[in-house]
Amino acid sequence: MAKSKINGFISLLLLVGIIITGYFATNEAFKFYYSKVYPIKYCEYVEKYSEQYQVDKNLVYAVIHTESSFMPNAQSDKKARGLMQIMESTFEWAKSRMNDKRDINYDSLYDPETNIQYGTYILSLLLKEFKSQETAVAAYHAGWGNVKNWLDDPEKSSNGVDIDSIPIGDTKTYVSKVTNTHGIYHKIYDK
Repeated sequence: MAKSKINGFISLLLLVGIIITGYFATNEAFKFYYSKVYPIKYCEYVEKYSEQYQVDKNLVYAVIHTESSFMPNAQSDKKARGLMQIMESTFEWAKSRMNDKRDINYDSLYDPETNIQYGTYILSLLLKEFKSQETAVAAYHAGWGNVKNWLDDPEKSSNGVDIDSIPIGDTKTYVSKVTNTHGIYHKIYDK
């Protein structure tokens, strides 16, 4: 009888060990998979400018992932350029606001550091302006003016801070993608 209890206890310990090992192996496999699908690249620039402009670095990674999949030479049909897909008019506006005297032009947005600096700066202004991350992300995609109009419309915003109903399908999808990707970056990389 004592021998069968010992064998039962050993079997239970083995089963618990297998479950624990399986859990950690699966967890590590998921982390490995997600780290490949949601990489961190250009971290020296993302960390530098997210700290300088006080923007969550995971939000910057989420925008880069969603906008260009980390391809510095990306260009959209609307001629937005680089990692964070910045339009020429937005670049000129940000350059003026930053009082950037460097000899850079719109082509400079193919440079990862310049693009991340400008994109992060623009995000910082939108986050300060709109107070809601989702609203700021909507403005990053659809433009400041569109979002201001939506917030002023009680059919689209009940509180003037959050957009209850984003009227542009692409922007609604974009905000959802960035928000989900931001959460994934937090889960993978924040310790």
